[in-house]
Amino acid sequence: MASLIVGICFAILYPILTLLPMVFTDLRELGAPDSIWLPSKFGVNSIEFVFRSVLRGEPSILLKSIGYALSICAIQVFMSAMAGYALARTNFWGKNIIFFLVIFVFLVPRQSFLITQYLHFKHFDVLGLFKLFTGGDIDLINQPITLYLLAIFGFSVNQSLFVFIFRQFFLGLPQEIEEASFIDGAGFYKTYFRIMLPNALPTILTVAVLSFVWAYGDTYYTNYFHTDGPYFGVIIDKTFKDANNWYINNQARQWFDTADTNELAFEALKQASIITFLTPLLLIYFMVQRKIVENLDRAGIVG
Repeated sequence: MASLIVGICFAILYPILTLLPMVFTDLRELGAPDSIWLPSKFGVNSIEFVFRSVLRGEPSILLKSIGYALSICAIQVFMSAMAGYALARTNFWGKNIIFFLVIFVFLVPRQSFLITQYLHFKHFDVLGLFKLFTGGDIDLINQPITLYLLAIFGFSVNQSLFVFIFRQFFLGLPQEIEEASFIDGAGFYKTYFRIMLPNALPTILTVAVLSFVWAYGDTYYTNYFHTDGPYFGVIIDKTFKDANNWYINNQARQWFDTADTNELAFEALKQASIITFLTPLLLIYFMVQRKIVENLDRAGIVG
């Protein structure tokens, strides 16, 4: 069993063990036989390249990406918690149909909804009111509000899963909690915000972390609905296309005064960008990983 665990750990860590020496080796020494596991000559050229080229000398791009992910996370948690509570604790006609649609949206590939969503936002109108008062519709493509509308109406990254998690959690809470609250004179909304929501803090934490990670790393919706936005993942994807190989290497040669760079330079610069991209996620993980592990069994995933 011990050897199996060691083998699995090595398989997981092997990419990192080979990645770090490449990133922190001076560009002139890449590919040297003695630079496989440890840098033969330590250098931070690759990290510097990320800040000068990918981030365009503006660390605010990274901060804007984090801010976008946090705002989407807040919207998703707020809307998903309300939807999950309504599906778990209230009785209304069509509740089972709505829950079926929630599961359906999660199971169906999101590419299936792309054309409909794109056309809807390309010619955005609400019940024909915009066309009635302005004579035309509104083009919301390449506008940041589009991504927030997707989150508000439950179509953002894996949001139907969050609704399911909250529903399962609220189903597991004793009915007596609400009954005692109603007896004390609290109404529906006061019971939800003052009693039920505080009890859901473990689930809120779990959903918030998942939402932030997926929103921060999303390149699907951001690429289609806000292409020019300051999203770090999208910028990395555009910068390190294979067609840019020569341009990136030439840029690195000029900036770092190297006569030549080998074929590993492009990969090293790309991996340095990925490490920079992952840094906020790793920090969040180390801060909340204990709470996440403790709360998974109460988050509705196994309920």
